[in-house]
Parts: sequence; structure tokens; C-alpha cells
Amino acid sequence: MGDEFDPEKFEDKYAHYFNKLQRAYKNAFEQMNDRHDSELIHGIDQTVLNESEPFYEDGEFRVELPENPRERIRGAVAVDDETFEKTLNEYVERIESELYRTFGVDRPE
Repeated sequence: MGDEFDPEKFEDKYAHYFNKLQRAYKNAFEQMNDRHDSELIHGIDQTVLNESEPFYEDGEFRVELPENPRERIRGAVAVDDETFEKTLNEYVERIESELYRTFGVDRPE
């Protein structure tokens, strides 16, 4: 049973869970890339999510984004604000879903 998710170990997630984190982000990327403009998905991945931070608190996963995500992608990809916001929110939601799935943790109702 050594594969049980341990919330305490998640505090040092890059030491304990690097491969699983990588897999969750990669799965989310592939799903988003299938559904959306790949240039936009690559842009979000490279400029915003590369500095995002997953957390596990109070039984929930969440992804914290760096400051000013919209500014980060400006110049990298031409996209209107609404499309960017919607796509980024969906992407973060997808990563969070993948974190639950990859770590075998039930999502709270």
C-alpha cells in the first residue's frame, strides 16, 4: 500500500510526487490541446502554468497561478481577454481534476 496519497508528503511535493505531478499536468495539457488552439494552450503552459503551484489543503487540490497571468502571455499569443480567461479557467479545472485522478483522491462534493 505504499502508494497511498499522504497529504503531509505533499508539502514537499517535488521530492515525493514529482512524477505524478508531471503526469497530471501532462494529461491536462494533452486534453486541452485536443480541444483548443494549440498555440494558445502552449502559450498558457509555457508562460503561466510553468510558474503555477499545486496545493493540497483541507481535502482539496487547488492550483495557484502566478500574478498577472494575462500580462505574461501578452506578446506570446494573440488572444482576446475573454477567450484567455475561459481557457485558463478550464485548464486549471482540468489540472485539478487530473490531480485527484492521478493521486487517487476523491473530489469533495
